[in-house]
Amino acid sequence: MGKANENRKTSYLNRWLNGIERVGNRLPHPISIFAILVLGVILVSAVCEMAGVSATGELVNRSKGIVELQTVNAVSLLNGEGFVYMITHAISNFTGFAPLGVVLVAMFGIGLLEDSGLIGGALKGAVAVTPARLITPMVVFLGVMSNLADAVGYIVLIPIAALMFMAYGRHPVVGMAAAFAGVSGGFSANLLIGTLDPLLCGITNEAVKMVDPSYTVEPTGNWYFMIVSTFLITALGTVITEKVVAPRFGEYRGESGGDEMAEYRVTAEEKKALKAAGLTMLLLVAAIAAFSLPANSVMRAEDGTLLGNSPLMDGIIPIITAVFFIPSVVYGKLTGKYHGEKDVCAAMGRAMASMSSYIALTFVAAQFINYFGYTKLGTIIALKGADFFQNSGIGTIPTMILFVLFAAFINLFMGSASAKWALIAPVFVPMFMLLGYTPEFAQVAYRIGDSCTNVITPMMSYFAMIIVFMKKYDKEAGIGTLVSTMLPYSVCFLIGWSILLILWIVCKLPLGPGVGMFL
Repeated sequence: MGKANENRKTSYLNRWLNGIERVGNRLPHPISIFAILVLGVILVSAVCEMAGVSATGELVNRSKGIVELQTVNAVSLLNGEGFVYMITHAISNFTGFAPLGVVLVAMFGIGLLEDSGLIGGALKGAVAVTPARLITPMVVFLGVMSNLADAVGYIVLIPIAALMFMAYGRHPVVGMAAAFAGVSGGFSANLLIGTLDPLLCGITNEAVKMVDPSYTVEPTGNWYFMIVSTFLITALGTVITEKVVAPRFGEYRGESGGDEMAEYRVTAEEKKALKAAGLTMLLLVAAIAAFSLPANSVMRAEDGTLLGNSPLMDGIIPIITAVFFIPSVVYGKLTGKYHGEKDVCAAMGRAMASMSSYIALTFVAAQFINYFGYTKLGTIIALKGADFFQNSGIGTIPTMILFVLFAAFINLFMGSASAKWALIAPVFVPMFMLLGYTPEFAQVAYRIGDSCTNVITPMMSYFAMIIVFMKKYDKEAGIGTLVSTMLPYSVCFLIGWSILLILWIVCKLPLGPGVGMFL
């Protein structure tokens, strides 16, 4: 951590976290680690297939669109078919890796936001009016709320939070950690109904049909619980940031050894450019709203909603990119940073150059994640765990807490929230309904576990990107740095959220409008 190491306290907790970091950072380069994991999946898949490893459970038959009992067998990559799969899917695994295109497109906007000086000017202005004590809860809260737009929090808020903390003279990695905790650790929480709610309830409804075809789960089924969860995650994230993470990193000093953000005065030229850029951004947002809000807008889904699977949400990344890109060009032009289109194009090139490490890492990471799916190892792990849990025969609170822990554990191996829920919902939703629990109850417990371990698993799609962002401010940062930094958030969120669920059960509170926990 460079000079930050000198400022770290030597409490038992920090010694333990520092030990995790040292061990983690002695590991090979992240690209090498994923390459090793790829080799491991290949070898393990061959051993598992030879040993006849399999798992049986209720799974969705996508070709028939029904849930049925299926036996999943381990599939080897160490044979002719596996070899053909690896060489014929290497490119499609890479280009089809969902975060890749999203991140690169967004960087055109984020890159110019920083390159033009717009974000720096805005932060300098914000320092004078925003109390320093509110910066952490604001970042965590915005992280939680950013889940309305799916990936926006990862690729927009996290790098901006780093700059924001640096503007306040604090270590930018601490800002990234606070934002990452809100965006990823608090992934399920929100004050509003986001894209995840209709996605998960659609899967839940398919599983419900096995027991009661007349029962329907609505997107608002977990709304009340998630509203309270938003404030819980904000509070917990703030405490962990201030009491655990910030002391470990200390003050930030750039490569020059001086305080790079010591002067916050905004010049007259910057004020003029900020007003113009702000007005431009406001007009863009107003235009988008005017185009999207009418009942007959083409930006609405077929059912008339703007959230969920609508053109507005599907195109949110290009929209945000434009909202950042255009004002940045205006700001750069007025401050003299950009004199013409050649300067703007050069800035776009610089933004892409900063992502070169991420692109290289993505290629290997994409192979690993897709190999894990092809070999069925993730499915087998999930089904084996589900079988054990289904036969536990314990009370409501222990059952749900075990389910939360199970979901948290499975999340370490499978990154997609919807993919995991599609895998285990046909097992747990019917089981819980037969035990007298509502499908919404099972769904909310799953969402808790699925969120808490997002920040410490390399299977999370944006994990590699966060490491790349961290390296910008800490050249020695690696997987160990990120895991040791985020582990306190993960543990605290898991404990705090589980306690909230227990209180909800004891008080028998509604999970959403007209939805309880028991049938």
